Amino acid sequence: MTPLIRSCSRLAQVPTRYILGFLRQSQIQFHTQNCFQIQAIAVDPQNVRIDSEPRNLPHALQLLDKIPQPDLTEYNHMLFDLSRNNRTVEALNIFFNMYHSGLVVDGSSLSCVLKVSGVLNDQIVGKQVHCHCIKSGFVVDVSVGTSLVDMYMKTKNVNDGRRIFDEMEIKNVVSWTSLLAGYTQNELVERALEVFSRMPVEGIKPNPFTFAAILGSLADHGMVEKGTRVHVQVIKNGFESSTFVGNSLVNMYSMSGMLREAKAVFDGMEYKDAVSWNGMVAGLVANGLHPEALKVFHQMRLEGIKLTQMIFAPAIKACATMNQLSFTRQLHCRVAKSGFDFDLNIRTALMVAYNKCSSMDDALKIFVTMQRSQNVVSWTAMIAGYLQNGKKGQAVNLFLEMGRAGVSSNDFTYSAILTAHPCISPSQVHAQVIKTNYKNSPSVGTALLDAYAKTRNTDEAAKVFEIIGEKDIVAWSAMLAGFTQVGDTEGAINVFRQLTKQGISPNEFTFSSIMNACAGPVAAAEQGKQFHAFAIKSGFSDALCVSSALVTMYAKRGNIDSANEVFKRQGERDLVSWNSMISGYAQHGYGEKALKVFEEMQRRNIEMDGITFIGVISACTHAGLVDEGQKYFELMTEEHRLSPTMEHYACMVDLYSRAGKLGKAMNLINGMPFSAGATVWRTLLGACRVHRNVQMGKLAAEKLISLQPLDSAAYVLLSNIYAASGNWQERDKVRKLMDERKVKKEAGYSWIEIKNKTYSFLAGDSSHPLSDQIFSKLEELSIRLKDAGYRPDTNYVLHDIEDEHKEVILSQHSERLAIAFGLMATPPGTPIQIVKNLRVCGDCHTVIKLISSIEERRITVRDSNRFHHFEGGLCSCGDFW
Repeated sequence: MTPLIRSCSRLAQVPTRYILGFLRQSQIQFHTQNCFQIQAIAVDPQNVRIDSEPRNLPHALQLLDKIPQPDLTEYNHMLFDLSRNNRTVEALNIFFNMYHSGLVVDGSSLSCVLKVSGVLNDQIVGKQVHCHCIKSGFVVDVSVGTSLVDMYMKTKNVNDGRRIFDEMEIKNVVSWTSLLAGYTQNELVERALEVFSRMPVEGIKPNPFTFAAILGSLADHGMVEKGTRVHVQVIKNGFESSTFVGNSLVNMYSMSGMLREAKAVFDGMEYKDAVSWNGMVAGLVANGLHPEALKVFHQMRLEGIKLTQMIFAPAIKACATMNQLSFTRQLHCRVAKSGFDFDLNIRTALMVAYNKCSSMDDALKIFVTMQRSQNVVSWTAMIAGYLQNGKKGQAVNLFLEMGRAGVSSNDFTYSAILTAHPCISPSQVHAQVIKTNYKNSPSVGTALLDAYAKTRNTDEAAKVFEIIGEKDIVAWSAMLAGFTQVGDTEGAINVFRQLTKQGISPNEFTFSSIMNACAGPVAAAEQGKQFHAFAIKSGFSDALCVSSALVTMYAKRGNIDSANEVFKRQGERDLVSWNSMISGYAQHGYGEKALKVFEEMQRRNIEMDGITFIGVISACTHAGLVDEGQKYFELMTEEHRLSPTMEHYACMVDLYSRAGKLGKAMNLINGMPFSAGATVWRTLLGACRVHRNVQMGKLAAEKLISLQPLDSAAYVLLSNIYAASGNWQERDKVRKLMDERKVKKEAGYSWIEIKNKTYSFLAGDSSHPLSDQIFSKLEELSIRLKDAGYRPDTNYVLHDIEDEHKEVILSQHSERLAIAFGLMATPPGTPIQIVKNLRVCGDCHTVIKLISSIEERRITVRDSNRFHHFEGGLCSCGDFW
């Protein structure tokens, strides 16, 4: 602080009457930094005319410099014009010219230059002028005092501003408003409210500027309830028709999401200026009402309101969201015509709009023309645009170019580029994140853990999750979804429990992820129901993503009735719900019900995708509806113009193969537009085993082995085909080949859940603590089954051994052990549900049908292919197992 400033600070604390005499003896040298020098020119002083139009201000300054006897009125007039047109440096220069010319300035001059100092945020000049005000005796002038309050507030010297205000002998509404506005500018909203409350007590009636200032502050701090009370006072004071106040009200209500109130104020305004229209459009856009925003924008044009610079960015943003490419181009032309294309915000908005409208060439043209004004925002916008349009390679190249250009990435850049997997490695970006110190950013951390999770690297994802500084619900949901994606149900549930323990409230996406985790085959059946109850309690069960996940979960967990109940209660359905219901019915063997859902989709003109038709064709497959399946396949390609994928062809091969039409299946494979994949050959091979077609089975096995040489399914199915046909020599060759290649046959497991605990069984397994009782139960069942007419089908035991041994092997299949345990561990009549990792063999299928009858139990078995619901000696598959 300079000695002069310290002196002024001390002087300002001494009563004015004691220092006026001293200051009249002193000379003050004004601080003139940043002021330009006026160049003199020869003029005729008698014919001088001051032209105060903004475009001629420099010339006017030269003329003023040559006036022999400057007139205070002319100087003040020029000073005000410069100030009003934001030519603040020139305004200061005029004041210094006045002072050095010996002209005695008045209160108007001092008031104006103080306001200029506030705008320039130049407290040094402001304090020097303050001292001169005291010296010249104008400090008692109400306009000067008000300007001093304004200057100190704008230069963030709030305490001095308040002290000046308190020392003012005369205060008017402008003085009070300056103090209030100063508090709002310095984000001291409570003090501003205190001033506003005191004004009526002091007999001061607020003016429109007072209301505008307090409403703006309340809007910025989200204090809309107090704002509505101020609105009442606006009406009481008769300012509801004021454009200035109306604009502030529209802004406040818009920022608070109260669009109906904002629109009511807007519609009630007698005169709307460009700010009014801009505020209404921006408010609608900020609240996601983009069609309404463009409607107001069109109204504005019809009213003949001049389009200002501020209107274009929100209007372009609305076009971007609505994918309005044509209108975006029209606005671009208008921007260029109006001379606003230099504005960085408008350029960036245009670039984003072209990105969202998939017009990347137009976006790139704008980006290239920005050149020196390119910054991290514009680079990130272009990178995000390429990613949104599926051009990951170009996005990564641009990201690398950005680094070479010396532009540092921010959290938005990192969050965007991390979605470019597999074109970029999460670990490489992670290294840059650490280097640039963004490792603790919640958004970057969330994007990193999501990227690691998508590469199935949950260990690294968990490490990133742990170091995120402030974990929000998005980060928790991403971690939970990561475990869900890799099928780690236990990990997902643990994350959910941790977040609730820490007092974090789950949102609809959290519930959706945990429902998907509970849809896994090893998840406990009751867990999904518990989370469903939690979702209901939290008020998220009706959210579309949650209800759709519930339909999927119940369908995959074998409770198709509950899935249907959720489906029926959905007020709104997305494609996931429809597809889940169709696939669910198909997997549960209710082909006709699946087709009814599909027909309902057709009646409602719901847009379908490839997954829809996979479900429909699967339903036809499981119900043996070959002609219908073929019809829907043709419907998909011809009417809906969907190109069949490998999965669609696999479904059609399965459809023909199950019906014994192996030749038709082979013809379809040969006619495919691309080479058949492993799924197609595995499907055909499985059918060849059932129908004992050795020749075609051998071909399918060879194709499958060439594609997946370490997949045990090809070897096992081929060996089973040879065994079923009695060709034990070829069967042994296949088994020997497996040993040579170290291919391990997948063991058959079955799981059953009893009282929230899951038990697993392997064929012939005696490791269970109750194995003796389990085998006794099986022996008991064997007697009762034979009494019911059961005869073991030893063809399903593909070993060259005696039939008696084959019967023993059959009786100890993993699903039978699980069912026997379930019968022992649950009360009579309790439904039993089994999960098996392989397909149920035909003999076990027959046995379970009989058990459901003799034990009077409903038994559900989910194997690797579908659900089987056994009840009363029948199965839901209709034996198209």
